[in-house]
Amino acid sequence: MTSTQTTAAPAASALVLFSGGQDSTVCLAWALRRYERVETVGFDYGQRHAVEMTARERVRERITQVMPEASGRLGPDHRLDLRSFGEIGQSSLTSERAIEAHAGGLPDTFVPGRNLVFLIYAAALADRRGIDALVGGMCETDFSGYPDCRRATLDAMERTLRLGMARPFTVETPLMRLTKADTWALTEELGGEALVDLVLEDTHTCYLGERGVRHAWGYGCGTCPACELRARGFERWRAVPA
Repeated sequence: MTSTQTTAAPAASALVLFSGGQDSTVCLAWALRRYERVETVGFDYGQRHAVEMTARERVRERITQVMPEASGRLGPDHRLDLRSFGEIGQSSLTSERAIEAHAGGLPDTFVPGRNLVFLIYAAALADRRGIDALVGGMCETDFSGYPDCRRATLDAMERTLRLGMARPFTVETPLMRLTKADTWALTEELGGEALVDLVLEDTHTCYLGERGVRHAWGYGCGTCPACELRARGFERWRAVPA
């Protein structure tokens, strides 16, 4: 489930959990290489960086331009309103407060159970759409320690979805074992400099929703954990000799 090969023949269909950020955009490109039909789903959970909901529209428009061979595979987009969940799992990601660490070590950007909720909603949608593969950008290599990003968590969730919905779901996580530098490298592997440029110009990762400043690695405040991780990965990737 963590292979990054790009030569496999397209399989049937997939639903990509698609935020409009760097990781989910790379996962969308990855899925377009592997599946005959790819649909996307986005979640509005009251996030501060709601600009990502606009970014995802731009990315969908451009990705088939930079990957024309996949243009016939990109299917409908779905947007689900989960703002009531965001209110329950209040964090600095869903309210106007400073980003800091909890006493237990987790940053307060952690929205408890967010990925689990996303997968339940995505699986319910996928069941109605006749889709068995759910694709997400969760990663436990370069990440903030979120417990619902771990592959062990997602394996358990995959089993639960199969049992609870009587459908052979798979939860695909192509970035799970990759560093952020590896993710930049995979971006280039999947779509060349054109896809790298799309990620730089059109995706949104910054937790504060800042798009006023264009850095070498893209737009963002440059100081939140998401920006720091993206910037560090970009620098390490560019530092590797061709």
